[in-house]
Amino acid sequence: MKLLMPYITAGITPDWTSYVQAFASAGADMVEIGLPFSDPTLDGPTIQEATSVALARGVTLDSICRDMSELSVEIPLIASTYANLVIRQGAGTFCRHIRHAGFDGLIVPDLPLEECAEVAEHIDLVLLASPATSDARLAEIGRRSKRFVYAVTVMGTTGERAELAASAGALAERLKVRTELPVLLGFGISTPAQAAEAAGLADGVVVGAAVMRRVLDGAGPAEAGAYVRELKAAMSGG
Repeated sequence: MKLLMPYITAGITPDWTSYVQAFASAGADMVEIGLPFSDPTLDGPTIQEATSVALARGVTLDSICRDMSELSVEIPLIASTYANLVIRQGAGTFCRHIRHAGFDGLIVPDLPLEECAEVAEHIDLVLLASPATSDARLAEIGRRSKRFVYAVTVMGTTGERAELAASAGALAERLKVRTELPVLLGFGISTPAQAAEAAGLADGVVVGAAVMRRVLDGAGPAEAGAYVRELKAAMSGG
């Protein structure tokens, strides 16, 4: 079975948790929930816009954790944010906070491999790999990551793209011989056809900006959930 993890920016709308419920009902295997940060350097214009909207609404880590009490889903929920938020509270305090709220794992894209041990003591830490990562480092990432390895298909920021990056297949292949964890491809996967192509190369896909563009353009939970269902169907050959 190929894994699908759609993304939602926490606090993007007052009913943002309804999107998580809709994604789970649509067949998502996990949901990545972005914790807004004022300087999202790895994100492109769409998720930057979503982050700005959430912050303008006054969203905080505490309010997100309170909102999480509304959720009752059977799939893993993976938080993603930047190292500044984690370090400011202290790794142990931050991770206990989000685990208590219901998060099962954490992605911190700007946390160096050499500095991730303390965070990894407190929560399942998902690590990223890129086309520029050396084979030796890929093996270490595969050894230390939890749940899956997030394979970044391009050397750039998140965002919708017209086609799947040519580097995606080679990166997935290099990773799959160095880890027993599922390898999920992300960054730039925008359409059901691209999701199907990526799923044929790896164990699953992450879709972020394409989901958030729909939400920013007014799609409600049902409409966004229908898009996730389309992605899942395409990945399954349906």
